[in-house]
Amino acid sequence: MSAPVGLSVMGAGLIGKRHIEHILARPEAVLSSIVDPTPAARELAVSLKVDWFPSLQDMLSKNRPEGVVVATPNQMHVGNGMDCIAAGLPALIEKPLADDVVAAQALVEASERAGVPLLTGHHRRHNPMIQRAKAEIESGRLGQIVSVHGMFWLIKPDEYFDVGWRREKGAGPVFLNLIHDIDLLRYLCGDIAAVQAAQSNRLRGNAVEETAVMILHFVSGALGTVNVSDTIQSPWSWEFTAGENPAYSHTPETCYHIGGTRASLAIPQLDLWHHPSKASWWAPIERERLSYEKEDPLGLQIANFCRVIRGTAKPVVSGREGLKTLRVIDAVKRAAETGYLVSV
Repeated sequence: MSAPVGLSVMGAGLIGKRHIEHILARPEAVLSSIVDPTPAARELAVSLKVDWFPSLQDMLSKNRPEGVVVATPNQMHVGNGMDCIAAGLPALIEKPLADDVVAAQALVEASERAGVPLLTGHHRRHNPMIQRAKAEIESGRLGQIVSVHGMFWLIKPDEYFDVGWRREKGAGPVFLNLIHDIDLLRYLCGDIAAVQAAQSNRLRGNAVEETAVMILHFVSGALGTVNVSDTIQSPWSWEFTAGENPAYSHTPETCYHIGGTRASLAIPQLDLWHHPSKASWWAPIERERLSYEKEDPLGLQIANFCRVIRGTAKPVVSGREGLKTLRVIDAVKRAAETGYLVSV
């Protein structure tokens, strides 16, 4: 077996710490250093007995890793990513790649020109449950995908909005939360050609949206609907149904439905419904619950990053895939603001 891949983590905030935990737990990886100018990050590095650097430049001159996980604030992603590419370092950048499509495209194109791997941190694709769902869809078991539906309903408490930026445009559930759901629906059902959308902020009255609904027009001809709100007390969201993050309650509900001509699939339970004898609403319908082996997708994401660096695998979520998802989110925002059908 090859030696573990040396990885550095830029940004030791909440998500950065989770990446660090998974790097330490994976046999494929070893934590090379932490790059973050804060005293708390330095203390963390000392406690873990790894090198600490206030900047990427300091790190490169003293302890060059084989790859970098970028978990800095969103507005720093492009600059940090460009620095990694310039140094020839493969980078796994937390979603979103950038605050806007133009900057994200520049980052992706720079990576492709340089031949330096760039991955996007849409970790939910790595979930074995999603991998099983994708395998079933690609096998043709659902037949032709006709329609899909996704939900993100939960309630964020009043104190969540005590932080000023969370009340401003760009900090609502469309950009912060829906981007995960759109990425999974794209992964499972194919690219999206156009969107229609409407949004509202009538309850809290902040500049940012709190509820949005949209129609997705897939390239395949399938149609989808997605409903997102952070003002509803509800169990219907990935956070509450997937059991992926222990910070949230785990409920036995669903958040996505994918409908095909031969069967339909409810996610995350992986309940497959079909008429075994005849495709008719008068015929009996049966449920089959598909099985899979549970494993933390953040750890699997680190494993994939290591294999990409070693040249033995392709990215599950490339930089260009992250860009495609960001384009859909941008189209949703423009559609909601204008009331028009917007091409992606």
